[in-house]
Amino acid sequence: MRSFPLRPALLGLLLAAAVPAIAAPVAVRQQGSARLENVPPVPAEVAAAVQRYQMNRAAEFEDWLADGSILIGTRFGATRQLHQVAAPGAARTQLTFGAEPVGNAIAIPGTTDFVLSRDTGGDEWFQLYLRPLSGPARQLTEPGTRNQSAVVGKDGRLLVWAEARKGSSAYRILATDPRAPGPPRELHKSDGAVAPAAIAPGNGKLIFLRGLSNRENRIFELDLATGAVTRIAPDAPAARYESIRYSPAPGKLLAISDRGSDTRQLVELDMATGAQRVIAPPAARGARLWDVEEFALAPDDRTLAYVLNEDGFSRLHLLDLATGKALPAPALPNGVLQALRFSPDGKRLAIGFTNATSAGDVWSWDIADAKLVRWTSSELGDLDPATLAEPRLIRFRSFDGESVPAFVYRPKGVAADARTPVIIDIHGGPEAQTRPIWNYGAQYFADALKATVILPNVRGSDGYGRRYLNLDNAAKREDSVKDIGALLDWVKAQPDLDAGRVAVYGQSYGGYMSLAVMTHYSDRLAGGVARYGISDFATFLNNTEAYRRDNRRAEYGDERDPAMQKVFARISPMANIGKITKPMLIMQGANDPRVPQSESDQVVAKLRANGNETWYVLFADEGHGFLKKPNNDLRREVETLFLQKLFNKD
Repeated sequence: MRSFPLRPALLGLLLAAAVPAIAAPVAVRQQGSARLENVPPVPAEVAAAVQRYQMNRAAEFEDWLADGSILIGTRFGATRQLHQVAAPGAARTQLTFGAEPVGNAIAIPGTTDFVLSRDTGGDEWFQLYLRPLSGPARQLTEPGTRNQSAVVGKDGRLLVWAEARKGSSAYRILATDPRAPGPPRELHKSDGAVAPAAIAPGNGKLIFLRGLSNRENRIFELDLATGAVTRIAPDAPAARYESIRYSPAPGKLLAISDRGSDTRQLVELDMATGAQRVIAPPAARGARLWDVEEFALAPDDRTLAYVLNEDGFSRLHLLDLATGKALPAPALPNGVLQALRFSPDGKRLAIGFTNATSAGDVWSWDIADAKLVRWTSSELGDLDPATLAEPRLIRFRSFDGESVPAFVYRPKGVAADARTPVIIDIHGGPEAQTRPIWNYGAQYFADALKATVILPNVRGSDGYGRRYLNLDNAAKREDSVKDIGALLDWVKAQPDLDAGRVAVYGQSYGGYMSLAVMTHYSDRLAGGVARYGISDFATFLNNTEAYRRDNRRAEYGDERDPAMQKVFARISPMANIGKITKPMLIMQGANDPRVPQSESDQVVAKLRANGNETWYVLFADEGHGFLKKPNNDLRREVETLFLQKLFNKD
């Protein structure tokens, strides 16, 4: 197995730092692909408790096939693979096999072939493969490149995607006929991130997006015959566009956008004039507006389905696009839609759905009969849904009066007045949102540790409008950290929470938040867990992969700007490590292209140089997230030991 010693530069930092005369030795052991530092052996009872929650599996809808069957992603062994389900309630027939998980898949219209994406060891250099239901897959892309945003024409004869290369911010749009062998052809080059969005009927034109940040992009149409590129709505104010497709109305596009609105709406855009017409949600005087998160249009170009994100919960609506009249729609329980797509014949609408007590399954809505049909029934393993915690949505006031939402998982079976320990789990992104999905980590911690798990959507989170999304940009970064300070105040005021046993926990941007919160509030915390978190914005921006660097500069600030250099020097956790006085657990994937290993290496070295108890887990075959089941199991086991130690201290 590979092992990962600290890099020489960081060893130099450790040796040069002011350390005690005799530095604490680091206990190192190897388990599978993981290097564990200062991590004690995992007792059998902890491993068994973890397995109860790690053995669940979900069914995630990918696409309809031409024969009326569906493709789903699910896990039987160590990794997520593709399966076919021929009919509602039918068996899952595994189609792909391998040590690496499948990312996603799209079907080729008129066939039972499909295109899937897969990387190696979590490196996110995704390759595309064309696969029939039986037989070998054919690789469509060049090894060593990153390929994404694949779309296919309605006749199945044109497949288009975006390609990026290492060390470059440039992208190419490539195309091929999936039914014919041969290399792809280049359609367009861009000096920044682009993503194909929709192919026009007849395959003569293509809509693509040019991404400037996670809050702003631009729409272009590419003429495939001439190579001419035309920007759509060039005079419109800056906005975010998603899920773009050609409208049934000539010269129009359908899209989700926040143009001219604090929230995202389903709109129709005039390609010639840029004029915009709002389709949904309908205006309601005095009512709060919520984001449209997804929509689907039936092949008849008439029946339209869209989903509203109402405070984290998905609400499904159907309407007649021609008349605007509402159509019957299923009344779904509180939860989150994960997929929405009409069948090729337009008679059924596939719905991927999950909530706090179910791992995720696929349903279909019969349009003519207004009937909901279940396709898959996923297992929770040994878990009894009746014993699972139901998250409670709360809001607390931050330092400036801003209302901050959070979901609270309180363990079942504890006395109402029992003061439980607390885990504050902060999401990544930062332009993401914690929602009431199947969160087996929160459920596990609530059960195994009898801890209340709080998942806040601090300022900068998605789902609450453009104003809220922008409240943490650039120099305002630490305002989101102050939101956690306000949450600690809220915890202290609750009679059923133990303010003396609180841990902060997060991954990716949430890992940065965990580190930053520890630098501000160590005296109020028992310790922290940071998985692949940003420890220094300047080194992060220098070392993150080139294809995403400009996008992240738009969110965090430009490290080349002297003013931002001063901000980074002030707020980066590495500049404030001396303020951390409690134990920390750091975890990292060696192949992470987003937050490189160096971000975790340097924070571990500095924490130890300061005498902090620091556990470190480094997976050789993972990237930004731990997707292989044995690794994810070990990650949860180590977290359990660390949090038990924090919470059981007198």
